[in-house]
Amino acid sequence: MDPSFKDKVALVTGGASGIGLATARAFAEAGAAVAIADINEDAARTAADKLVAAGHKAIGIRCAVENEADAAAMVAQTVSTFGRLDAAFNNAGIHVAVAETADAEGSDFDRIIAINLRGIFTCMKHELRQMREQGSGVIVNCSSQSGFVGLPGLGAYTASKHGVIGLTKAAALEYAPRGIRINCICPGTTETPLVKGLVEQEPGRLDAVIKDIPLGRMGREEEIASAVLWLCSPGAGFMVGQTLMPDGGYTAR
Repeated sequence: MDPSFKDKVALVTGGASGIGLATARAFAEAGAAVAIADINEDAARTAADKLVAAGHKAIGIRCAVENEADAAAMVAQTVSTFGRLDAAFNNAGIHVAVAETADAEGSDFDRIIAINLRGIFTCMKHELRQMREQGSGVIVNCSSQSGFVGLPGLGAYTASKHGVIGLTKAAALEYAPRGIRINCICPGTTETPLVKGLVEQEPGRLDAVIKDIPLGRMGREEEIASAVLWLCSPGAGFMVGQTLMPDGGYTAR
């Protein structure tokens, strides 16, 4: 399958690096005009400029996803530039320090819920207002394999990612009758700058992580991107409120 997004407009949050950047590139290469949103405005603009230099349509936007004014402005800028919004990948997210629940910081919990869960709610709220007006659109929210299972030391992260799945299901049921599909992707451990940073903090952790993946390796950014594009394509037209698990078999155990 080689889905075409010619004349479509896609928005990717957390789009300046990792899975977000790989997905923004994939959308552009499939013909879409792409809005790359990121907390790092310079990185978002640089990523967009590289796509434009390669002959694609793209803009870079600064957005702190947990800030509703930022989310509203992000969607408004996308629509004012490209005329509409056909697909959104709500990918922005963070990790916080690994800690047992009794030792975890309340401030870390509040921060990760604000960005990983409220951030998706806030972005989806304004994306849906535009898509509702159009009568069409597709949204993919990024959860994690930690949205499906529990992992010691990752209580706050796990809670945020479980919440994304529930939020996706509820919104999907609200908007399916209006021509808007919403689904969720739950990537397994993937070779991204975020994961590399965590591995550097705990050098012995990588071998243990890979040992638990039946496929015997981490995922690649472009593999997750291809799953997102499929969910946004007509080929996934009967997918509503679902969770797709590109995790190398981790959650199949």
